[in-house]
Amino acid sequence: MDKKVKILFNFYSNIFDEQMVETVWADIVNQEKGLYRIDNIPFYIPLVASEDIVFAEFDETEQMLSYRKTVEYSGRTVVQVVIMNKETKTNDIREIFHKLGCESEKAKEGYFSMEIPEKLNYRPIKKELDRMENAEIIGYAEPTISEKHRKEGYN
Repeated sequence: MDKKVKILFNFYSNIFDEQMVETVWADIVNQEKGLYRIDNIPFYIPLVASEDIVFAEFDETEQMLSYRKTVEYSGRTVVQVVIMNKETKTNDIREIFHKLGCESEKAKEGYFSMEIPEKLNYRPIKKELDRMENAEIIGYAEPTISEKHRKEGYN
């Protein structure tokens, strides 16, 4: 069984306009080389998705493994979703996207982070995101969008 480790990300958030920290679980790819595969969907971290392989090393100040750079991208896209309509349940919206093939993790009622696997066509997902945003049900951001999904969602 693979051993899981936690990796600290220290980053500036354009959404919150502040320095933030978040930890994610990762599988060890090659500990000697500092390579780890992200194992969960990031809630706030930009430009990182699950299955990405990252380089991390022990940080004396933080006293834990800390992210340094992404070595290999998984091709997954991450979308952050905020529920704008307070009568709408977060899990109901998550279920709509689950049926479209998306995985998600709920941070709290009213906010979740969702991933679109590389194999999926982003166009129908983007269309549903835009429909819900225009109806003022949700607001969303795309902090991590793969090149494949960018082409599919914006053409």
